[in-house]
This record gives sequence, structure tokens and C-alpha cells, in this order.
Amino acid sequence: MAGHSQFKNIMHRKGAQDAKRAKVFAKLIREITVAARGGLLDPAANPRLRAGVLAALKQNMTRDAIDRAIKKASGAQQGEDYVEVRYEGYGPHGVAVIVEALTDNRNRTASDIRAAFAKHGGALGETNAVSFLFSRLGVVRYPAGVASEEAMLEAAIEAGAENAESGPDGHEVTMPVEDLFAVRDALEARFGAPESARLEWRPTTTVNLDEERAAAMLKLLDVLEDNDDVQNVWANFEVDEAVMAKLSA
Repeated sequence: MAGHSQFKNIMHRKGAQDAKRAKVFAKLIREITVAARGGLLDPAANPRLRAGVLAALKQNMTRDAIDRAIKKASGAQQGEDYVEVRYEGYGPHGVAVIVEALTDNRNRTASDIRAAFAKHGGALGETNAVSFLFSRLGVVRYPAGVASEEAMLEAAIEAGAENAESGPDGHEVTMPVEDLFAVRDALEARFGAPESARLEWRPTTTVNLDEERAAAMLKLLDVLEDNDDVQNVWANFEVDEAVMAKLSA
């Protein structure tokens, strides 16, 4: 899929930068709290909460911290009232960008996101300004060692997924948004808990950037991802792996 290798590069960059553990944990706690408020407090009966708990455990968050985040969502311990907001716009050099946020102050977050785009050669647009350039998919990931390529593909198809791609970095299973949790549960019954299971935006068309233009785009991504309200950032650009390695050094 176009943009796939670039996305993996961005994800690895983000993982390295997010050694700022406190900031990572704060974003995970916010997601868990919102997921718990939006459904049952039992992760087994709340697919979004279960996904949030899985992501937190992967980042080595303690069970106590996770339980406190869930309890924060209950009536016994009211906290901030977060809402989900999506921002769309163009970064430098015509790169389409989608920003997903959880915020307790829409005006503050919109102002911060707009300023970030403007300062780094982009412009924030209206809702749906660029989402037509992406597909919304459910994505489940497993490490390579849990199954062979053939076994994962077979299990994915039986579970109702659209596709499974395997390589040295692991298995990636994709499916329509509405099938994410059903496919995840079916695969989990066979292979155990996945590394991650979430909704993602995947570009249907991409912009190729050279080193100079990629550097400008990455500065915008860094600023956006550093914002406490921002949960995910997606962009439709591709960069040669050698260039990405140089910029990430």
C-alpha cells in the first residue's frame, strides 16, 4: 500500500521521541478515561477500553495506573470532560494532515493546532478538507514470531479481515472499521493478545518529499505530536528510507 513504509518510519520515530514517558502516559490515560466514560467500565465488555488498556500495557504502564484511569471515569471520581475532535489541513509542500485530539477545551486546542500549521508552512482547513485523500481502516498487529505468513493470512480471512501483510517486523491485518473488534477477538482467541488494535487513516495518494522538504514536514509533526491534547497525527507523504534514517539520527 502506498505510504506504508513511510508510516512505519514515522511510527518508529515517534516511539523513539516518546521516551518522554510522562507525556505518553498522560495521553494513554486520557484515552482510557474517555473510553470508560463512553461505555462499560469492564474492558472485556468495552472494546475501545480494552484497546486502550492493551496500548497502555504495551507501554509498560502499571495495572494500578490503568485502574486509576478507569476509576477516574466513574461517577465516584469525576475528572475533566474530554471530547474527541478531528482537525484537517495541509502541511508544507501540499502534504495532507489529519490530527485526532481529546480535549477539555476546544478553543485552546484549535488555536494551538492552527498556530502550529501556520508557523510551519501549512494551513488548517475545515472538517473533511483532506480526509477524502485517506481510507479509514481497522488495523491489528502481531509480532512476526506468533505465526507463519500463511497461518496469519488464513486466520485473518476466517476472522473477516480484508488483508494481512507479513514481514520481518511482524504481521499487519486490516479490515473495515466496523469489523475491528470482531476480527481482533477472533485473532486473539487463536494467537493471544495483539501488539495493537486500532483505527488508522491510510493515504490513498501520497506526496514524495526530498530531504529538505521532509525536514520541514517533520518539524510540523513534532510540534503537533508534542501537544498534550493530540492523540494521533496522520500524513500522506513518503520519504526515501535513507533520507528518513538521516533525518531521524
